[in-house]
Amino acid sequence: MPQLPQQSFDNKRLWTRLRDGIIQTVWGPPPPSKAKSTRPCTSSTSPPSTLLARYGGDVVLRFKIQTAEEAQALAEATHVLFLDVWEFNNEWVDIRLSKDVVPSLLGLLPPSLQRAHTPLMHDLAQTIFESYPSPTLHALSPSSREDHRAFTPDLRTSPDETNIFFRNYQPLSVIVPWMRLLQSLFPTHVRMINIGISYEGRDIPALRIGVHPTNSEKPLGPRKTVIIMGGSHAREWISTSTVNYVAYSLITAYGKSKSMTKLVEQIDWIFIPTINPDGYVYTWENDRLWRKNRQQTNLRFCRGVDLDRTYGFEWDGHSSRNNPCSESYSGEGPLQGVESRRFMDWMKNETESNNANIIGFLDFHSYSQQVLYPYSYSCSSTPPSLENLEELAIGLAKAIRISSGQIYGVTSACEGSVTDKSKGNKNREVYPRIESGGGSALDWLYHEMRVRYAYQIKLRDTGSYGFLLPAENIVPTGKEAFNAAMYFGKYLLGQKGFELEEDLIRPETGHRGASSGNTTPVSLEVKLPAEEEPHDQDGPDSEESAEEVNLVDAELRRRRR
Repeated sequence: MPQLPQQSFDNKRLWTRLRDGIIQTVWGPPPPSKAKSTRPCTSSTSPPSTLLARYGGDVVLRFKIQTAEEAQALAEATHVLFLDVWEFNNEWVDIRLSKDVVPSLLGLLPPSLQRAHTPLMHDLAQTIFESYPSPTLHALSPSSREDHRAFTPDLRTSPDETNIFFRNYQPLSVIVPWMRLLQSLFPTHVRMINIGISYEGRDIPALRIGVHPTNSEKPLGPRKTVIIMGGSHAREWISTSTVNYVAYSLITAYGKSKSMTKLVEQIDWIFIPTINPDGYVYTWENDRLWRKNRQQTNLRFCRGVDLDRTYGFEWDGHSSRNNPCSESYSGEGPLQGVESRRFMDWMKNETESNNANIIGFLDFHSYSQQVLYPYSYSCSSTPPSLENLEELAIGLAKAIRISSGQIYGVTSACEGSVTDKSKGNKNREVYPRIESGGGSALDWLYHEMRVRYAYQIKLRDTGSYGFLLPAENIVPTGKEAFNAAMYFGKYLLGQKGFELEEDLIRPETGHRGASSGNTTPVSLEVKLPAEEEPHDQDGPDSEESAEEVNLVDAELRRRRR
């Protein structure tokens, strides 16, 4: 039987102690076992009693909405009872609540809704406990013994699954040193920067990836910049891990792939793993399902504002439902969120003083697997560049589907609320929203900062785990997001999508390129934005797939019927 190197065991013990220390600091040590066992800890370990006390009586229910009256009744009931709305879209609404509150909720709903719900999680406390980094060594299986090793980024290509950093979700105390390490290992194109200071005094760290030209004879114009952000909502750990994965993949691809190198040379990429560091730390140390930031409100016992509802464009805090105890509380006025205000100040300084031209924005959230474009605040207003927004959004979803097979829906962010499909696209009715969509980062960057291509991408899954996505999904989700982000960058540069399969990260191998060695061009063609299209071309490129173009055109026509 092959033996694990001593260094590998030491690293595993370190991560085990880190995980156990965090869990036991928050909830206390687990109850002593009556029988001693030498078997490694597994996912069957029971959560601490304090965690059971907090979440042991909670459930997550999914409601199917059929009419506007049902949507209105559910929206009002969730606000009356201060319930935690996990997700809502044009298929379903997920709500977390105590089992004791279920009768009260059903009593406020029409009879049709009382029978139109199903439980998603039967043991929420156990699922929360298992979302923290696991102390198990994957049952010490031979395959894991061979693959598991410390994080050692180098210039050699290796499967991402061997990178211990992406084996589990990581606390901020690990993420920040990891970011510094990347800066020191790749100083030619990586720099760690600070977006601002959080409410509790923490830095908001980010990575700037880019290689600036050194030709002094050629005047430098505004530098094209793309911002990729996660962690606006603290409990959405997969968004933070995904930002880190995309950053790491781009960093290590520089100099290996001609197309990836071009993206780093022509675009500054800003990666912000969590714009909400205070809330993120709080989810590790106190409450795994905390959503907001941690600033004080006018009610001492209800802290925090929803950072993605505090931006200055179409702020919607005048609603009578705007209560500090609400999970989507937007503050007493626009720009009240400390971290969102720091982010806005930083962006304005970049564009006004640092010669940055922000051309793209991707805001990672979870969950529901959707690509959303402006506007979020209302469906009554149409974005000026709607056609281009839809076209690129379809391309992003397709990049994900081709690389992993996962289906991501494409829609306007305002239609994240339930939409009546029975009336068709022409006369569709948008039901009352479960939560306000005003004051979002998506709308603010698109409208106020004139970022022409701004998207919110809701990552895996579609409800089986929700915000508690198991750690084995970190790498697959990261690969999907990386492929989408690279397609995004190529589109912004006026290039085709993935010209060769070598640009794709394959889910079965973790490497770029076709699993069979084939380098047949992939049909992921995109056309240039309208104002950048060459005037000397009579038709599409000869390599362009007519079938794929027709599919995209058909989808766009369908959306306008």
